[in-house]
Amino acid sequence: MGRAFVRLKDIAEHTGFSVNTVSLALRDSPRIPQETRSAIQAAAQALNYLPNHIAQSLVSRETRTIGLVLTDLGNPTLTHVAQAIELRLAAKGYSTLFASSNNDRDAEAKAIEIFRSRQVDGMLIYSRGHRDLDHIRQLRRANYPLVLLVGDIDADIDVVCIDERAGAHKAVRHLIDLGHTSIGMLDGADRFGNAEKREGYLRALSEAGLTPAAIVDPGGFSSQHGYDAMSRLMAAPERVTAIFAVTDALALGALRWTQIKGLRVPQDVAIMGFDNIEFGQFAATPLSTINYEVEQVTTLAVDRLLVLIGSKDGLPPPIVTMIEPDLVVRESTEGRRG
Repeated sequence: MGRAFVRLKDIAEHTGFSVNTVSLALRDSPRIPQETRSAIQAAAQALNYLPNHIAQSLVSRETRTIGLVLTDLGNPTLTHVAQAIELRLAAKGYSTLFASSNNDRDAEAKAIEIFRSRQVDGMLIYSRGHRDLDHIRQLRRANYPLVLLVGDIDADIDVVCIDERAGAHKAVRHLIDLGHTSIGMLDGADRFGNAEKREGYLRALSEAGLTPAAIVDPGGFSSQHGYDAMSRLMAAPERVTAIFAVTDALALGALRWTQIKGLRVPQDVAIMGFDNIEFGQFAATPLSTINYEVEQVTTLAVDRLLVLIGSKDGLPPPIVTMIEPDLVVRESTEGRRG
């Protein structure tokens, strides 16, 4: 048998006060004398009373919970994002429920439906496909509060995200300014239809009158994927002198490959990442990268979601906020020469 729940009626019988007095005391209402409140609250604690949030939500039509859908909880950047969102929501009086799609569209759709069935007040979604958004647009059209943490200017949904095109353009422009003319790319996102970083890479090359060198799909986003992909990239007919990896984890795998093979970074090959995870700063050769503005993204996204939740007469028109990230230069691209 399940554990019996303590009800307001049980506390009333235990203390001799009415159910209404108990209810007000547990809400710390000034209508009840402090001595009475203290006695009732002590009795509730002794009986292990827990408020029935489900019943409360039926009355208020709010659960004070937010659903957060991420693509990969093993991604250090997304772990940081999840922590920052949870802390900001907690400060606003909300709890956070987490789910990971593991980069699977069906799993993403299922997670969204589970959150809806649990009647969360709104959702923050790091979608697997930045343009595969029809299942999410349906929710927006149904007046459901949600904010995407990745997306595009034409998403027709509220978006707060890093401008990945601008970030990739800055990364490759930096390599070009250092004199590199053969720049390869490790890109596992394009197969999901997430072409923003590749578009930034190609635009920087085009502006400089350069053609793309080898582009390799690592088949994943871990450092092991980066290590294995680096071997294929460096075996391409045109030997590259610089590499842009779409995540720091991939870049760190590529960096490890150069160490094993005895290549000097950046003298023999320069390596550029994206995300500015902590590990990159403390690598054997500190990693140049593009900074993912975690605090700015999460603050703006949470605040926008709460505006949507508070819009009782229908959602306002969606707003897309793209944050241009900063270039972080370290020794993997501008280390000692010679």
